[in-house]
Amino acid sequence: MRKISGLLLGLVLLATSAFAADEYKIDPVHSRVGFSVDHMVINTVHGRFNDFTGSILFDGNDISRSSVNVAIKTSSVNTDNERRDNHLRSVEFLDAANFPEITFKSKSVEKKGANYVAHGTLTIRGVARDVDLLFELKGPLNAGGKNLLGANASLIINRQDFGVSWSKALDKGQLVVGNDVKIEINVEAGEVKAAAPAGK
Repeated sequence: MRKISGLLLGLVLLATSAFAADEYKIDPVHSRVGFSVDHMVINTVHGRFNDFTGSILFDGNDISRSSVNVAIKTSSVNTDNERRDNHLRSVEFLDAANFPEITFKSKSVEKKGANYVAHGTLTIRGVARDVDLLFELKGPLNAGGKNLLGANASLIINRQDFGVSWSKALDKGQLVVGNDVKIEINVEAGEVKAAAPAGK
C-alpha cells in the first residue's frame, strides 16, 4: 500500500512539474523584429520584418524548463525602400518564394548573469545552424487581469553562414553589403489561458 501511495505521489509531482511552465503568445502589435547591416562601408541600413509569430514557455521556478519558438515571414522584410526590399526577397538574398520562413527554435534556456541565453537552431534559406540568443527578461506582470512577459534579445550572424551570399565589391575590395547582420528582437507576449473544462 505504501509503495502504491508513493508511486501515486510521484506521478502527481511529475504531472505538476510538466505543466509548471506558462505559455505566452507574442503580440505582434507591441513587438518588433529588426535587423541592421553595413552598407557601402560608410553607413548602416536598418530594416524589420512586419509579419511574425511566436510563443514562449516560461517557468519562473526552473528556467531550464522554458523555451522559445519564433517564425518570421521572409516576404514581410521592410527597409522602407521598395526596390531594395524586392531585392532582399529575391533568390540573391532571402529567396522568399522558396523559403517563406525564418525560424528560431530553442533547445535549452539558461540564466547568464542578470540575463538569459536561449540555445537553439536558427534556420534561414533552409540552412539550420545552432546559435546562442542572449536576452533580457521583463516580467511577468499582471495588467488588467492578463499576465504579460517582455524580452529584449540581440544576435549577430554572418549571412554567408546561411547561404545569403550575394556580394559586390567596391574599388578597394570592401563589400557593398556587409556580411555581419545584427538582429534585434523586442517582444511583448500575453499569457495563453487554458480553456475551461466543459460545463464550467
